This record gives sequence, C-alpha cells and structure tokens, in this order.
Amino acid sequence: MSRWARRSLASALIVLSYLAATPFAHGADEPSGEPSGEPEAAASVDQAEPAAVGRRLIPNKRCLKCHGDEDERTETRDDGTVVNIFVDMEQFEASVHAEVKCHSCHSGITKLPHDEPLPISVSCVECHQQKWEQQQGSEDPQYKRLDVVLKQIDSFMHSVHARPSKTDQSRTNATCYDCHEPHNIGTIGSQQRADHRLKNPEVCGRCHEKEKDLYLTSVHGKAVTGKGDSEAAVCSDCHTTHDIASPKGDAVKLQIIQNCGDCHKEAQKTYYASYHGQVSRLGYTNTAKCFDCHGGHTVARVDDPASSMHRNNRLETCSKCHEDAPAGFLGFHPHGNVHDFHKYPGLWLTAAFMNLLILGVFAFFWVHVALWFYREYQDRKQGKGYVADPARPEAVYFRRFSATWRWVHLLFAVSTMTLVLTGMTLLFSHTAWAKAIVSLLGGPKVEAIVHRTAAVIWLIIFVIHLLVVTANVIRRRKAFRWFGPTSLVPRWQDLRDVAAMFRWFVGKAPRPSFDRWSYWQKFDYWAPFWGAAIIGFSGLTLFFPTLTGQFLPGWVFNIATIVHAEEALLATVFLFTVHFFNAHFRPDKFPLSITMFTGAVPLEEFEHEHRLEYERLRASGELDKYLVKPPSDRMVKGSTALAVLLILFGLTLLALVVTGYATRPQL
Repeated sequence: MSRWARRSLASALIVLSYLAATPFAHGADEPSGEPSGEPEAAASVDQAEPAAVGRRLIPNKRCLKCHGDEDERTETRDDGTVVNIFVDMEQFEASVHAEVKCHSCHSGITKLPHDEPLPISVSCVECHQQKWEQQQGSEDPQYKRLDVVLKQIDSFMHSVHARPSKTDQSRTNATCYDCHEPHNIGTIGSQQRADHRLKNPEVCGRCHEKEKDLYLTSVHGKAVTGKGDSEAAVCSDCHTTHDIASPKGDAVKLQIIQNCGDCHKEAQKTYYASYHGQVSRLGYTNTAKCFDCHGGHTVARVDDPASSMHRNNRLETCSKCHEDAPAGFLGFHPHGNVHDFHKYPGLWLTAAFMNLLILGVFAFFWVHVALWFYREYQDRKQGKGYVADPARPEAVYFRRFSATWRWVHLLFAVSTMTLVLTGMTLLFSHTAWAKAIVSLLGGPKVEAIVHRTAAVIWLIIFVIHLLVVTANVIRRRKAFRWFGPTSLVPRWQDLRDVAAMFRWFVGKAPRPSFDRWSYWQKFDYWAPFWGAAIIGFSGLTLFFPTLTGQFLPGWVFNIATIVHAEEALLATVFLFTVHFFNAHFRPDKFPLSITMFTGAVPLEEFEHEHRLEYERLRASGELDKYLVKPPSDRMVKGSTALAVLLILFGLTLLALVVTGYATRPQL
C-alpha cells in the first residue's frame, strides 16, 4: 500500500472517529474542525495537562499512526527539503518526555492529516520554567532535576548558540532541539544518554562540518565511531554542554584545559607543574596549552606519525612559540613526573637531592634557632650578656660596615625580595594571592620582565662583589691570611665554635667568643655563592631556551625547573626565618638591628658579640681607627623605618610562601 493510500485510510478513520466522538475540549462552544481523541485518552490528558480553551486534545497514539510508521521515515517538502517524520514509539515511551503530549510542542497543527511543516510554538525554555515553578518546594526528585535543567538553560542563554544567527537574525545559532532529540531524551545513566553522547559529534557536525571531519580522524573520534565508546571525549566534553562561547576567548581556552583534565588527570597535574601550566593557572593564555601541542580536533597518540607531538613533528610544533626550536627540545619531558623513578629517574634523583638539602639545612638551623632563643632568653632574665641601657646611650660606636657594604646589602635585599615576589607567584600559581599579584603587575609578561630585571641586578651585584674581593686578595696577597681571624673562609675553628655554641645552649659551657665573623655569618655569606650558581645557571637556561637547546639536551630544562624552584624556596624560607632571627629577632637584638643600615654598632655591644676581634684590635692599638660618633637621630630614624619596611615585607612574603606551600597540589 502506498504512503498516500495509507494516509488517506488513516484520514477516513479519523473522520469516522470524529463523527462518533462526543467531546470537545472544556470550554469549547463549537467544533473546531479538529478531530477529537478517544474519551479515555482525552480524560487522561486533561488530568496531565489542562487543555487550552477552544482546543481539542489529541492523544499521542493518533499522531503515531502516521509518524510511527517505520517504513515512512522521511518525506520531501515542496522546496525539496527532506525531513525525518518518524518517531520511535519505544524510545519515546522510555524517554523523560513520555508523558508529554505531541501537541504541547506542535501546537500549531490545525487539522489532521496535515501537510504543512510543524512549527514549534512552545519553547523548551518556557515549558521547563513553568514546570519548575509548579513544583516549587516539592519533594519530588524530578524537581531537583528541573533545578539543574534551569541552570543549564541559564548557561545556554548566555552562550553563542542562543545569539541570533548572522545569516538569519530571526533564528538563533542553535536551540535545544537542534542538539537534543526531543523524542529520545533519557535520564542520567540511561541508554539514551549513552546514545546521545555517541551521536554528539554528528549533531554538532550539522553546523560544524569541518570540525567534525577533523574530529573523526582523532583518537577520540575513532573511539566513538569505531568502537562505540561512549566514555571517549566528544564535542561537549571539551567545549562544555550549554555555556558554549567562542574558542578564541581566554576563558574558553582555560576551560578546555580544565576539561582535558577531567579525563587526563595525571597529565593535567604535570602540566600545571610546568611553566606553561603555571601561567595558564594564573588565568593567562600566552603560553602553550593542551591543544597547542596536541592539537584540538586532531588529537592523536604520541606514537602516531600523524600526532603533532610525534618525534618527527615535535620541533615543528614547538616552533609555533619557540622560533627555530633546536633539536635539544626533543629531550624535554613536557609531562615529567618527579615521583616516577622508573620513567624519569633523573628528575626523581634531582628532586630527592633538593628535598634532602632542604630538610638538612632546616633540621640544623631551626633547631639552632630554637635552642639559641631559649638560652639567650634565659640569660637575659638572669642579667647576663649585653643589655642596652636606654637611659645611658652609648657615646662611642664601632664602625662595622662601610658605606659600600651597606649599599650592596640594600640592593641585594631589595632585588632578592623582588625575585621572591615575582617567582613565587608562578610556583604557587594555584593561590588567589598569586593571581592578584600578577594582575597588579600587569600580567605574566610584565611579571617576567620584572623578575628577570631583578635577577640581572642580583647577578651584577654578585659578580662585582666577587671581582672586588678578588682584587683585594691579589693586592694584599703577601699579607692576606686565607684562614686568618678576619677571613670569611671557613676554618676548623668554626666547627669548634658550633660545638661550643651547642654546649652553651644546653647550659654546659659559657657563651663562646667570636672573632670578626661567626660561623653563622660565614654561612650567610657563602650561601649566596651556592645560590648564585644554582639559581643563576638554572635561571639562564630557562631564560634562553633556544640557545640552551643548541648545546644541552632537553631534559636539562626539567632539571633546571626543579632546582631553580626548590633552591629559591630554600633561600626564601631561610632568609625570612633563620637570617631574620640571627640578625633581628633573637632576644639580644629584638625587635630589630639597624647596624647594617647605619654601619655602626655600640662599642659595648661589639665587644659582647665579637670579643676576640675587640681584644685583638685593642691589643694591637688599632681599635681607635674604628671608633666613630653615634649615628645622628635622622640616620637612626631613617634606618629604623627602612629596616621595619624590609622586615615586614619579608615576613609578608614568608606568610604567602608558607600558605602556597601548604596548599600546593601534589603530583
């Protein structure tokens, strides 16, 4: 039987049914010319949804007499458009819309049979809004589900799909039923949901055909179309389901990184541990993102020759950002994991060494600080040691540091704090304070300039100091004693002083006497030499990656990243805990010392702190050469203000670093 014959027969049956049927919809004064449904069905519909005045209610089974015919899935309109008119009854009855009547959405039908296109006169948004309002306060689980739907609708209304189409301003770019099958919407976890995911690329491809074709060649697309894997990534996993915006915007680029991590959690963690990831986590997109390296719609496995990260293609990919990327880049581990010894033994050993170094340094010096505080506090309670008398200010001071030393110290301190401020924003990019500081500085590009400028100043100071010291040693080579009392070179006496200091800590011996430089001052002096070598060299390799890659293998970048960050962390915490305690916070110095800013120290205090040098200079008659008048009130006030400012800034940096370290995500 032909299609038109079947429809004619159906029409005849409808007319007979109409003549035999009684009812019109509630409130109808006369027939509308629209056939009624069966009385039982009409009654059930009235209970489900109140009928509009003047409308006849049409049971779904009447519609399905034509639209449920599997042999007649499509029809061709007068304009040549082929439309799908088939509704799978089993799918529809299993969907969340099973109780919804056809005419609720297709309310523009005026007669049966009908040949005209079916307008959608009731929007999905309006319907769900009404249902949600009707169920306010309901305990029905469906109410909670509708609440989620309303949030999704709100996201959709702000998306690029809800905006008017550029080609047809009367239509949006895409509406609900363009993506969702209204006759086959399943509940969470149902087969319909899995089927919908598998159809997602095809649905999106109706408008985004080029992107769909590329996607189908990817590892994700092959898993979906070839293996029927509904868990593989589809369009909505990367671009989100409803809050879709242009992928050219920073917010979308950052969101895609997050979405990649939903499946590739370990890769996301190692990415965020890299410089690229740290900048991204700060909220900026000027460094490489997942899709910059792996591709967007053409993602392939790394061992696939078509992959942009395949060894044969990697340099070309890196060259998109790093012009003329050298062969050394091939050895770089973009997702190197310091906890995976079998895969990255070099990174694991480097991280282990740095961790042991940090633990060793702080295990010794924090114990040293705690014991020193206890003993000096007890001695002061007993009236021992040097105690300044405010009522009798010192009339004579000892010149401890020259103006050159003081300026070097100030520049060194400011540049170091600048390095800490700008560097730790990257290391702890997950924190809100890091994002705020980078934003205040003007973004990661400006932050990088500030960081590198401070690093150059720091290194220039270090090199000039080294040259001056070398020149002085050469000039005084005949009289200079490498292990003499005025030398900063460590000697065996320093070890004996450490032992004597600990005996004093536990009350087994008196406080030891020191010469010009104590062992902790020597440590403070030599630590920057190690820091300059480690932080400086690693920083330069990262600063000039293309040049470095021409001479060194790519894994050097991974090593440099580890030691640069860990050594900087060690130096930061040491400076603002141990050094601050030794110079300012121990009971004999509290609340601060301004000697490094005025250059002079009261003679009695100098005698107490450096008794051996005091006695040696007095015995040789050279003491008078170093005696000076007390600093002026202006110098004292200015030095105090500067010291307070630097100390507060340092303690603030320390608090930020501790907060960042305590909340740092673990690989």
